[in-house]
Amino acid sequence: MKELKSIKDENGLEASPILPKDMKNYLIDIDGTITEDVPNEQPERMATCMPFEDALDTLNKWYNEGHIITFFTSRTEEHRAITESWLKKHGFLYHGLLMGKPRGGNYHWIDNHLVKATRYNGKFTDLVKVKKEIEVFKR
Repeated sequence: MKELKSIKDENGLEASPILPKDMKNYLIDIDGTITEDVPNEQPERMATCMPFEDALDTLNKWYNEGHIITFFTSRTEEHRAITESWLKKHGFLYHGLLMGKPRGGNYHWIDNHLVKATRYNGKFTDLVKVKKEIEVFKR
């Protein structure tokens, strides 16, 4: 994995480091995105659901290209072991797993770093660039 680049803010103070421009930091939901949508209330389904084949192939390709793959999920910490076991069983390559994402959708991410979002729409493929309208802070 490539090293983070050190940066300074407008006052010359150290700021949070950034990745090289050719490297992406993918944050990928699990339920409904790489496998069927399994609610926390039915954890027994977590052990038997199958991955979407195109998700496994595409995400492992991105991992092998040197990108960072981190899964994040609304599953709770009590479901961490079964989730990690499921990812390993099906051969997903990844760097991290974040549990406890807020439930309910309609996410709006605010960050001091550039954030690009891609809504999963039924098939994992290489990403392409398109122009879309987005919400930004009023100046």
